[in-house]
Amino acid sequence: MTGTEVDSPGTTDPGDSATSSTRARFRAWLLEGLSEQSARHPGPHATPRPEHEGHKWWRVMCLTGVDYFSTLGYQPGIAALAAGLLSPVATLVLIALTLLGALPVYRRVAHESPHGEGSIAMLERLLSWWSGKIFVLVLLGFAATDFLITITLSAADAAAHVVENPFAPHWLEGGNLWITLALVGALGAVFLKGFREAIGIAVVLVGSYLALNVVVLAVSAWEVLSHPVRIGNWTDALTAAHSSPLAMVGVALLVFPKLALGMSGFETGVAVMPQVEGDPADTYAKPSGRIRETRKLLTTAAVIMSCFLLLSSLATTILIPQKDFKSGGPANGRALAYLAHEHLGQAFGTVYDMSTIAILWFAGASALAGLLNLVPRYLPRYGMAPEWTRAVRPLVLVFMVAAVGITLWFDANVDAQSGAYATGVLVLMLSASFASTVAVHRRGHRAATAGFGLITAVFAYTLVTNVIERPDGLKIALIFIVAILVTSFGSRVHRAFELRAAAVTFDETAARFVEEAARSGPLRLIANEPQEHSTREYRAKEYDQRAHTHIPEGGPLLFLEVFVRDSSDFTSDITVHGDEKHGVRRLRVQGPTVPNTIAAVLLELRDRTGEVPSAYFSWTEGGPVSHLIRFLVFGDGEVAPVTREVLRRAEPDPRRRPHVRVG
Repeated sequence: MTGTEVDSPGTTDPGDSATSSTRARFRAWLLEGLSEQSARHPGPHATPRPEHEGHKWWRVMCLTGVDYFSTLGYQPGIAALAAGLLSPVATLVLIALTLLGALPVYRRVAHESPHGEGSIAMLERLLSWWSGKIFVLVLLGFAATDFLITITLSAADAAAHVVENPFAPHWLEGGNLWITLALVGALGAVFLKGFREAIGIAVVLVGSYLALNVVVLAVSAWEVLSHPVRIGNWTDALTAAHSSPLAMVGVALLVFPKLALGMSGFETGVAVMPQVEGDPADTYAKPSGRIRETRKLLTTAAVIMSCFLLLSSLATTILIPQKDFKSGGPANGRALAYLAHEHLGQAFGTVYDMSTIAILWFAGASALAGLLNLVPRYLPRYGMAPEWTRAVRPLVLVFMVAAVGITLWFDANVDAQSGAYATGVLVLMLSASFASTVAVHRRGHRAATAGFGLITAVFAYTLVTNVIERPDGLKIALIFIVAILVTSFGSRVHRAFELRAAAVTFDETAARFVEEAARSGPLRLIANEPQEHSTREYRAKEYDQRAHTHIPEGGPLLFLEVFVRDSSDFTSDITVHGDEKHGVRRLRVQGPTVPNTIAAVLLELRDRTGEVPSAYFSWTEGGPVSHLIRFLVFGDGEVAPVTREVLRRAEPDPRRRPHVRVG
């Protein structure tokens, strides 16, 4: 092989080494914080550290407000487009539902889930086994719709404010799509770099934004009152279009579901509860002060938003021609900004645009932080997501890809996305009202049950109406639901052979049995599934194992029995209980699956005694496919080979791996 150079086995290519080092650094950066504790995203919705005293409720209200109050940027325009001249009447219906429906519901949610779990956790507690897990996954699909559309719709509306500003460069004209994508990309870049506590920023943004809106609405009110003919023209047009006030109310009731996105922010309000400062006497079990302050937060935010919604709806409907609200019109998606430019000049209007763009962009940050806290709370715990989903940055990349896809699908159109946004908001509110109904019913409060039941019915009607008229929201949600279900169950199957025990502890009796048996050498355990609890059964089991697996004579034997508690759970803490009955010593334990629990106990016994234990099994009758399905669904099946596989993956060294012997 003349002329050919071959590296010796001990030679390392410097280029390969540098590439490997770069990959290692990138992987470490990408998976930074890959643990249950540190994966709690340090953004607006993060749980404070134990020593964190929290913030005053009004400051946390501003954190909620970047999502809630920012809807003023597009809500009046969408309301006018949906209800026309009836926008103020439909807005009154929306305000009534907000104050008499959503507010009482989420005050109850704050009481039932004071640590930021929200309505999904309340519903999770109502259903057990796989039904509860699947229900939560479906709700997560709608929550993903809500939060992701918040990101894309807010960015699209911010882009509209950029393009429509008279001082914007001419080359920005028609650039809504790429500006929206740039804002979404910038949002992702901020989270990839590391998003930190942002209550201070939220206070500034919300305070300045609301102050500017007060100025705009005050000037608009003066414009209306100083020209009463405008009010007359509006009322005359209403009378001409509708035969009576009752007919107006009827039409408003039919169209108000299109305005439902004006109620967004309540789920965020309970998500930020851990940030609220409570009383010095508050405990984790009874945070009474935090609940009271959060209810104050929710009530104040709802009242402020209701006032702004009504005033903005009146001002925009009376002062802006209806044709300007249509797609492509100067007031489309930016009705209050239109009034700011029209009546306060281009300079003030530009300041208003900048404030609107900032709070809309930050609303996306708040939504993304909420999503990053929501997914790791459930999916890894269910075993329905890879371990890397506990880290922030990989999830940010996944969500950013989804946000880009949604933006392209809707072509960065605010009106087109409003239906999907409203669908996500309404499903979460419906679930919260239903959970509240069940909660008060279980406490025997009949009047409250009837009230919450009525609210649930109203939200159900609103949701159904919205879905029928604008099915895009349901389509988006179904895509997310199917994607979550498929990937979740695929992950669950892929992770089925992991060692799932978070911790293994032995009670006093079990520890004594292990200690005494270990004096005679490596432990020997018979894996037993008792059909009947009798001396005859245990003796027959021991005789059968000695005959078929050749257990050495002499030396103590321990029976290991696992009882499946909830096979839909993925991980759990395991406590081994010892007792002596029917002439044998038993180690009894509850776990989500039989094989994984046995493997965890065997490894813990090895570490406690310093000797590799042996477990003795009997083959189970039946086909392998049916046993695999039983293992995945019910947690048992053919135990011996699965236990062996779990041990093989958990302990790569055969010399230290507990023995599985089958006869």
